[in-house]
Amino acid sequence: MPPRPQNAPAKPKNTFATLKRIFSYMHGFGPRLVIVVIGILFSSGAGIMGNYLLKPIIDNIEQALKTGSWDKKAFIGLLTVMIVIYALGALSSLLYQRIMVKISTTTLMRIRDDLFRKMEMLPIRYFDKHTHGELMSLYTNDTDAIREMLSNSVAQFISSAITIVGVFTVMVIYSWRLTIIVIAMLFVIIRVIGFVGSRSGRGFIAQQKALGRVNGYIEEMIDGQKVVKVFCHEEKADEEFDALNEELCKAATHANTFANILMPVMNNLSYIHYAVTAIAGGIMAVKGIGGMTVGTVVSYLQFTRSFSQPITQVSQQLNSVLTALAGAERIFAVIDEEPEADDGYVTLVSADIAPDGTITESDKRTGRWAWRHPHKADGTVTYTEVRGNVEFDDVVFGYEPNKTVLNGISLYAKPGQKIAFVGSTGAGKTTITNLINRFYDVPDGKIRYDGININKIKKDDLRRSQSIVLQDTHLFTGTVMENIRYGKLDATDEEVYAAAKLANADSFIRHLENGYDTMLTADGANLSQGQRQLLAIARAAVADPPVLILDEATSSIDTRTEALIEKGMDSLMEGRTVFVIAHRLSTVRNSQAIMVLENGKIIERGNHNELIAQHGKYYQLYTGMFELS
Repeated sequence: MPPRPQNAPAKPKNTFATLKRIFSYMHGFGPRLVIVVIGILFSSGAGIMGNYLLKPIIDNIEQALKTGSWDKKAFIGLLTVMIVIYALGALSSLLYQRIMVKISTTTLMRIRDDLFRKMEMLPIRYFDKHTHGELMSLYTNDTDAIREMLSNSVAQFISSAITIVGVFTVMVIYSWRLTIIVIAMLFVIIRVIGFVGSRSGRGFIAQQKALGRVNGYIEEMIDGQKVVKVFCHEEKADEEFDALNEELCKAATHANTFANILMPVMNNLSYIHYAVTAIAGGIMAVKGIGGMTVGTVVSYLQFTRSFSQPITQVSQQLNSVLTALAGAERIFAVIDEEPEADDGYVTLVSADIAPDGTITESDKRTGRWAWRHPHKADGTVTYTEVRGNVEFDDVVFGYEPNKTVLNGISLYAKPGQKIAFVGSTGAGKTTITNLINRFYDVPDGKIRYDGININKIKKDDLRRSQSIVLQDTHLFTGTVMENIRYGKLDATDEEVYAAAKLANADSFIRHLENGYDTMLTADGANLSQGQRQLLAIARAAVADPPVLILDEATSSIDTRTEALIEKGMDSLMEGRTVFVIAHRLSTVRNSQAIMVLENGKIIERGNHNELIAQHGKYYQLYTGMFELS
């Protein structure tokens, strides 16, 4: 999604293309849309016909006053027809508005589905560049603006257009002289709408931008409320919110000032228009110019009001339409984003492995896995057992062009090995694990997984063969059981219990109010940070992967609990490749290999004793001569 400029244009970039795309989401509603159009035609036509009947009714009364004879039957008949027409018009209006509500809500549902589906397909890089508040604004402010346009503005535009054309036609038939006055006033009204509307449109778009920033800040402050209080940041947070809120207030004031003065100005112009038309029509009726009668004047005056009213309504809806189209363009910009590229063709399959090492693909879940590697050159397929051999060969990587984070990283990790990465913040530790998962692809060098270039492995299959325990634990709304099972959706209850015991989480879970059925909300706010991390470890354990990545997985756990977890983790790590990122060096002492990173390079490698003997950077870190930052 491109960044929004400070001085956003009053109009969307491509109005017709955006409208066409919105309407494309209405597929399947053809018959209902026809009914809507018919209902609008009938509702608008009813208003025109009702006003048209005023002429013979008033003329009937005028004739009765002049001659003393009253055609009562004709009067009652005309009055009855008028009432029936207005009643049918009201029913038609109710019908098409109810249908439009269904169409608009379904259309929005489809747009949100596409938006969410695309977000699930976007690479991690995209979310690193856009704030949560900015993305949330698409689902709230922008979609709500589209809803307002579809449920109200579209029908209003069609109805107004029909009314304007119909009323203008009848007015010309009644009196072309009076219609010239109407056209002159219409020119003034259009100029006023253009002047006020353009300024109001810019204001509403600025208001939407400011509203998105306020929403994003509020979300951030709610998520970080504990941090705010811990560091006594309330006053500063209040000041920052006041600044954003004041910006929103100014934008809203600017937008609504012009929007709100439009109605009084239009009403006063319509009153002037009405008065001028009434005076001119009265003079023509008295002098009998153009066959004008009192009934004609009364009916014409009603048409005059009916003519200016839809123009006013259109001007009111114009700002909401422009805002909706601008929001729709932002939504479609995300939907049009390139999804995460995946040109891998090596897949993960369940396998039967014979004693002699022969691998055959199995339709059933065997607990053994293999890489299915089709070879395009000769059409053959080979199978490689999934073991978790990981090799980096002279890997160079940077998140931004011309700014490398890793410089010539080479390492290997075999099944059963625990590889630890230590180093200062920004040294590249987490980046290495991001590359193993193909959250990012490397431009230079190669990463091999069981001897296969990971660029050849489909990303879903690659990630399915790994589990990550992140430093920032995220729990979903649901039970404890469901959160652990997130690592393996088809896991049995017994597998969940075993994983929890392995992570040393079973004890505290069973002491919860409802045990494994305890409901977690607000990212597990009813648990301690350490308990949340234990659940994350259990989630990784239930997946039973050949490769396990622990990114500061025990940073929020006390040393006693950590020691208990490590005992349980020993059995989990058995036969697996384990990558550990840790600032707490006590957690990496038993690693087969420890990599010390500095400025994106491995400056030392070896086990704990070997590195201590070297009296290098690791020795300084371990003995406290140098602290990690």
